[in-house]
Amino acid sequence: MKSYYITTTLPYVNAEPHIGHAMEFIRADVIAREKKVEGFDVFFNTGTDEHGLKVYEKALGFSEDPKAYVDRCMIQFKSLKDTLGLSDDLHFVRTTDPHHIMAAQEFWKICDKNGYIYKKNYKTKYCPGCELEKTDIEIENGRCFIHQSIDLIIIEEENYFFKFSEFQKPILSLYEENPDFVIPSFRFNEIKSFVKNGLTDFSISRLRSKMSWGVPVPGDDDHVMYVWFDALVSYISTIGWPDDKESFDRWWIKSGGVVQYCGKDNLRQQSAMWQAMLMAAGLPNSKQIVINGFITGEGGIKMSKTLGNTINPIEVVKEYGTDALRYFLLREIHPFEDSPFTLDKFKESYNAHLANGLGNLVSRVMKMAETNDIRLEKKEDVDTRKYSDLYDSYEINKVCNDIWSRIQSADKYIQEHEPFKTIKADKEKGKLEITYLLGEVAHIGILLAPILPETSAKIAKAIEENKIANPLFIRK
Repeated sequence: MKSYYITTTLPYVNAEPHIGHAMEFIRADVIAREKKVEGFDVFFNTGTDEHGLKVYEKALGFSEDPKAYVDRCMIQFKSLKDTLGLSDDLHFVRTTDPHHIMAAQEFWKICDKNGYIYKKNYKTKYCPGCELEKTDIEIENGRCFIHQSIDLIIIEEENYFFKFSEFQKPILSLYEENPDFVIPSFRFNEIKSFVKNGLTDFSISRLRSKMSWGVPVPGDDDHVMYVWFDALVSYISTIGWPDDKESFDRWWIKSGGVVQYCGKDNLRQQSAMWQAMLMAAGLPNSKQIVINGFITGEGGIKMSKTLGNTINPIEVVKEYGTDALRYFLLREIHPFEDSPFTLDKFKESYNAHLANGLGNLVSRVMKMAETNDIRLEKKEDVDTRKYSDLYDSYEINKVCNDIWSRIQSADKYIQEHEPFKTIKADKEKGKLEITYLLGEVAHIGILLAPILPETSAKIAKAIEENKIANPLFIRK
């Protein structure tokens, strides 16, 4: 089988999982599941980013040793596998794993040997929220325009630097040779413009005396690695690099590279910085970078604890179930643009499309089938490849729209034909109509497998047993 590798970004453990994490994990999970249906051998990866200033300060705030802090906080992210209904074979990497630390140090050594790392004194404005240096054009009201509630820090010290400036032409060539390298196209245009305007070398270390929580720089005990340099290497350390050549070749070389899901605030890091780092180490580039928009509150206002408009995905799942959250994030949230998430909108969508839509259809059809002892004589032969192009362009919402059009058509068929009445007057005709509807329900269940896996399994069981014990979704 041809291999396929997809990963999410690794969330920091300095805060609880939020709805944006859930969206990215679920979207990547759908693509991973669909690729398995297509016959690919899939490696699906996520994990936690556990070094850096934000994590270090958070641990100090709890009067905890940083390692004890990340060990505790990591658990809530790892538990998302069950909470969000993610694939059973999901791989989870931590940047504090011994193998990852070894890989990050080896990656540093190779880049250094190849002449792309040097040391110098510098002064810069640094955003703790982004964990990135900021130029004046990226600053608004004296702060990073992404993190308007966090003060910038002035860093003035001796650090190691990565020669990012030497990769302008190679990166632009990468973009030209791969016209779909960044999805969507408007994000691709953004990063092209950024690279064309010139690249500046960036710091890749911090003084241990000021911030000790990081991967030690090889050969220099006074420095630890800059968190982004360390974390980006996780995409190859998780598949065995540098010591497991067979695994790395299987998932990186033979697959053509990794598909990386990330938020729009990761555009520069994933599609430019990381690609330059791979080139510096003599490794093939990523296959594709998929950029999500942000989830906002009512009126497009950015979610924040201060405003009290955050949504806890774990609480939503406790109240409505895993597939209810998956449905909303996959169909109602735009795949690439910023989109609002409010509980009112969520409840409205849940009732209209799940409880009164899919749930009601399955319940009515199964009741007719059970009452009249009608079964499907053969399993549905469903060609899910009809959605391949939409999945390949990461437009999962359009797949959902098509499936729900099928649900609406089945509902319309019941209204127009009234098979529950027909079978009383004409048994053979009524049986044909109910069998047709039963086939439609089975078909819909199969199409839903990557999107709502739990619901898909329940529909398959109902078809097999010729009954539905409990409603799929209950109106709230």
